[in-house]
Amino acid sequence: MGEHTKGRDGRPDDTIPPTPDADGSVARARANVYGLLAAALDGEVETLATALEDGTFARLGAELPAEIPTDALTRADLDAEALRVGYDNLFVVPGQHYVPPFASAHADDPSESFESDSPYHDEGAAGELLGDPAATMARLYARVGFEPDRGDGIPDHVAAELAFMSALCAREATLHRGDGDASEIETLRDLQRTVVSELGWLDAFDDAVAAEDTVEGTFAALTRLTRTFVAWDARDGVATDAESDRP
Repeated sequence: MGEHTKGRDGRPDDTIPPTPDADGSVARARANVYGLLAAALDGEVETLATALEDGTFARLGAELPAEIPTDALTRADLDAEALRVGYDNLFVVPGQHYVPPFASAHADDPSESFESDSPYHDEGAAGELLGDPAATMARLYARVGFEPDRGDGIPDHVAAELAFMSALCAREATLHRGDGDASEIETLRDLQRTVVSELGWLDAFDDAVAAEDTVEGTFAALTRLTRTFVAWDARDGVATDAESDRP
């Protein structure tokens, strides 16, 4: 299964979740959102700059049932170079403001066999690279033959996981449009629910980014938007009928 990261017309602003229906448009909209977020959190700064300038992120934030700092998501004054510096300082170069963009670093418990001499990790503590969350995601990818080309080869990188959700949602949309088998669609949605559950680490990731991105605040707002969208998706996008009926 390949990645799908663009909207139906290739524009990043075709992303706002519509009212649910049965023709695949909801799944397609979800695929667009996940694809855009994956690109932005994979350092695709030209895409990020465009989405900030044209208000795509701000419009999405306004649709979600939570308060999101949209002022930081409408920054037309930040060009790609400025965003590249900010992205690298937060997510690429280990240093004072570095926040690891992969799930293993935010796990509560270390993997049993993990050892490290890294100055950024204490042996016997959580926070390793390629820990249990990475192994879990690799197994999920293998179930459907997904090979992520985002996340620098790290299976539990936020961009890889979001791109996986984009691909799964795009596949669901295709099945709906082609009158796909209901059991196949439900199997696919069950896998989506599993992945959304694995994305629970976004809470810790968002809190860590908010603590470090205190000047411009663009990436803090982006991770808050991502965290909120995934929470919305867990409740309304891929929830079972029983779950979606809860108050």
